[in-house]
Amino acid sequence: MSVPPAAAPEHVVLVPHWLTAVDREEVERAVTEALEVGPVHPVAAIHLGDVLTELHVAAAREFVWPAPVARVRLATGWGADVVPVRLSALELASVLSLPGLEPVTRAALTGGRSA
Repeated sequence: MSVPPAAAPEHVVLVPHWLTAVDREEVERAVTEALEVGPVHPVAAIHLGDVLTELHVAAAREFVWPAPVARVRLATGWGADVVPVRLSALELASVLSLPGLEPVTRAALTGGRSA
């Protein structure tokens, strides 16, 4: 996997990907499995570790500040379990490179709830 310089601004911006609880569990499962089973490129492993951290931060953010996310859910009609998981382009690419990621979750990460 070729990794562009981390200093490139387009790779540092965190984009919210609105994921259901099932999608988040699948991302966590796929990332954990990849890191445990390996081999994973060392740079990709760092990005995948950051993804695991963001999954936990997203849950905490929802608990501490529920109102902003609730407003988005109300406006979009999304379910109560949808929360934003903020990923950089490099983190997203690392997750999408995992062969074991379920197609439904892959579609959620690349489809209509990212913005």
